Amino acid sequence: MEVYISKILGFLLSFFFYHCQSCPHYKFVVKEVPYTRLCSTKNILTVNGQYPGPTLYVHKGDTIVVDVYNRGKYNITIHWHGVKQPRNPWTDGPAYITQCPIAPGAKFRQKIILTTEEGTLWWHAHSEWLRATVYGAMIIYPKLGTSYPFTKPDAEISILLGDWWIQDIVEVVNELLLSGGEGNHSNAFTINGQPGDLYPCSKQDTFRLKVERGLTYLLRIINSAVQDMLFFSIAGHNVTLVGSDASYLKPLERSFFVISPGQTFDVLLEANRSPNHYYMAAKAYTIAAKGAFDDTTTTAIVEYSGNYTPSSPPLFPYFPKYNDTHAAVNFTGSLRSLADKEHPIDVPMEINTYLFYTLSMNTVLCPNNSCSGPNGTRILASVNNISFVHPEIDILEAYYYCIPGVFGTWFPDFPPLFYNFTADNLPKNLEIPTLATEVKILEYNSTVELVFQGTNLLRGSDHPMHLHGFNFYVCGGGFGGFDNEIDPLKYNLVDPPLSNTIIVPANGWLAIRFKANNPGVWLMHCHFDRHMVWGMDAVFIVKNGESPDAKMSLPPSDMPSCHKPVPITSKVANSLGPNICPVYVEKK
Repeated sequence: MEVYISKILGFLLSFFFYHCQSCPHYKFVVKEVPYTRLCSTKNILTVNGQYPGPTLYVHKGDTIVVDVYNRGKYNITIHWHGVKQPRNPWTDGPAYITQCPIAPGAKFRQKIILTTEEGTLWWHAHSEWLRATVYGAMIIYPKLGTSYPFTKPDAEISILLGDWWIQDIVEVVNELLLSGGEGNHSNAFTINGQPGDLYPCSKQDTFRLKVERGLTYLLRIINSAVQDMLFFSIAGHNVTLVGSDASYLKPLERSFFVISPGQTFDVLLEANRSPNHYYMAAKAYTIAAKGAFDDTTTTAIVEYSGNYTPSSPPLFPYFPKYNDTHAAVNFTGSLRSLADKEHPIDVPMEINTYLFYTLSMNTVLCPNNSCSGPNGTRILASVNNISFVHPEIDILEAYYYCIPGVFGTWFPDFPPLFYNFTADNLPKNLEIPTLATEVKILEYNSTVELVFQGTNLLRGSDHPMHLHGFNFYVCGGGFGGFDNEIDPLKYNLVDPPLSNTIIVPANGWLAIRFKANNPGVWLMHCHFDRHMVWGMDAVFIVKNGESPDAKMSLPPSDMPSCHKPVPITSKVANSLGPNICPVYVEKK
């Protein structure tokens, strides 16, 4: 009887938590719709038939509810990128980490809880590579009665950078996984869903931003591309960056900048040039060899109002070389938090948890050298030499219900071997990773310093690393190997930028700090989707705190599930370690 009453009470509490009657409600219908790009038509997965998907407009501190109906033919999840979701990992979205996917024909109600976020974020599919077409902007205005920390712009425009494959995206990822090789790169980049003038069959639909001389425009720029960092520039104009990842920056004027997949920037564009047509453009930043990436350029047109004869073609912006790592790193290193009285920062100063994570490309042998990676191997990726294997049951469900055998808890704080991580020639045996499903347990309220170290295994690569459930302060970075005696002395602990996604430079390092004050299960991964499916993922489990507001919320009543919880004894639950399972399901 006691257990029965407990279950009923849990269901009622979950019902009222997730069925917020006063919250704004949105309806996302995931369905296939035909779209024509690059002279050919194919069915793509969309939300509400839109590509890019609908924009969510909210205010700082709001809570909203989104009902997701899957009327497509693939399993899907939706992630609210950059929303911390306090105590609520249940609707964070990554498949087999915090939920099993929403099956075709099913529905899932997702509660999105905003707290300190203010600026531009986005949402996207978080299963396979379906986010190639399933994504949209989330605009977070200041709280009612407050304003921007800069002069209010005359207009605001969302600029969503993306990519387009002529081939079906599910076929692209399946071929990559089957072959073990690099896979096909995209055929075009896009601005607000359109490739632009420089691609075939595209000029008539190029996105046009109409401006009036003397006015200021807030551009909310999102890189939703699946595989590529992008240089962005507008011909004849500088822009002033004032925000990143829904956090304000000290104003930074630039003629171009680099933006990684997952990142957002809020920039001010002053329409202060002679009336004309100017290209807004984006193209890949990469250290890959020519031919191994999408070497095309997407364009939109900034079109001044008035009577004049525009340049034909429009004026084209300056870009660095596609592989100019120093230009990219110099830009990223120039970002600073606003850090004023109204927008204070809280950098952890006393660290009690130090982590050092290597980010590597790896290979494993294939029978008869039959794969498409180097020398017939299969390409993988790893964090601390662990190439993450997604389980068949989501980790959050296994954690909450104490389902044994789904994950281990020995993810290492340091790599298994220290060596010259960025040397030109490294032994081939270092390329072989361990395949495992391991998590790192963090104490509630622990203060964490995490140093990412890029390695030159297989080849060096940039890695845009994204952490779910938290923002983090980017305190330092550089090329080569991290020196734990010298490099911390150069940290910026005064006004470091606050981010959720940041580029770890090829053969370089980056140091971040955050406070683990959000109980639950949270994914960290490279936002190049090929690196993610190759295993460059890690999972944090943050334990519950002592007070009720420091504990995970209850699961929603309509949680997608690929496994019904099996009642287990407290002996099995306790074998997983102290406070590993916040709920024990007992046999009666």
